[in-house]
Amino acid sequence: MLFDSLLRPALYRLHGGDAERVHERTVGALGLLSAAPAPVRAALRRAYAADTPVTAFGLRFPGRVGLAAGMDKDGRALHAWPAFGFSFVEVGTVTARAQPGNPRPRLFALPDSDAVINRMGFNNAGAEALAARLAHDGAPDVPLGISIGKSKVTPIDEAVADYEASLRALHPFADYVAINVSSPNTPGLRSLQDRDSLTEILAALRALAPTTPLLVKVAPDLTDAALGELLQVCTDHGVAGVIATNTTLGRDGLAVSDAAASAETGGLSGRPLTRRAREVVRFVHTRTGGALPIIGVGGICGPSDAEAMLDAGAALVQLYTALALHGPSVVRSVNRSLAAEHARWPSGY
Repeated sequence: MLFDSLLRPALYRLHGGDAERVHERTVGALGLLSAAPAPVRAALRRAYAADTPVTAFGLRFPGRVGLAAGMDKDGRALHAWPAFGFSFVEVGTVTARAQPGNPRPRLFALPDSDAVINRMGFNNAGAEALAARLAHDGAPDVPLGISIGKSKVTPIDEAVADYEASLRALHPFADYVAINVSSPNTPGLRSLQDRDSLTEILAALRALAPTTPLLVKVAPDLTDAALGELLQVCTDHGVAGVIATNTTLGRDGLAVSDAAASAETGGLSGRPLTRRAREVVRFVHTRTGGALPIIGVGGICGPSDAEAMLDAGAALVQLYTALALHGPSVVRSVNRSLAAEHARWPSGY
């Protein structure tokens, strides 16, 4: 493809091979598209999108393919993403306090493995800044999810108040809120997936925003027993759905040529996560009897991966790494494939 053979290599040469600089420049350019006249964006959308409506979490989605959190943390290109065929957009992860994230370099592309390693550490301008941007620019014309996490400086025993601060600022703008307790890049965060901690967080957030759909994003590295316990907590506290999965600490499935990069700490996404993410989706679907709608994310590199994720029980899918490595044509190909097979999956969850 043109993106793989020409555009991506040129971008990396221009930015000294720094994956984060490429990312920043790309989102900045998309911010210009976000501000472009609506007819320009509508023309692009006709080329990339597909009309395959589905209802989940009480929301109507025009299609099944969404943008995963992490690509546009601070909502700088909100109106550009639907133009490239995304039927919902998840921004963040944002935290109550603005924070710079972990030291650079912290983002590594592994193209031979069709993968990315990141240890970004929730770098973002903070929940209040995102709320101000949404108030000024408006939400996109597709469902908007907002992913919230714990500020790094906040002690674990004060996590509930930290999540509450983010939710208080952002829930008026969100169609759903994703509770990120599974990133491997904030110390201690994954401990919040434990029964007692998650129970406390969910009870507080549900009381604060009783009508906003809350989704919990889970790690692919949980055992079945731990995941089953987490799902019980979600069911007990009225969680609207699950996002499966976050990045993995594992390093299986990497190409030999990426051995040096595999030593970098952080979460791995992309092709090596395909099988495990699908296993988690199938486990969640089976364990809950389909009662908790699932957004499947992790290793969706093309149409067959998206179809397999839906076959495993997901209602919707999200892309991140495939978009970063292969460009927006992957969104179009997935949309077209799912549209052709639309009747295979339920239209309501």
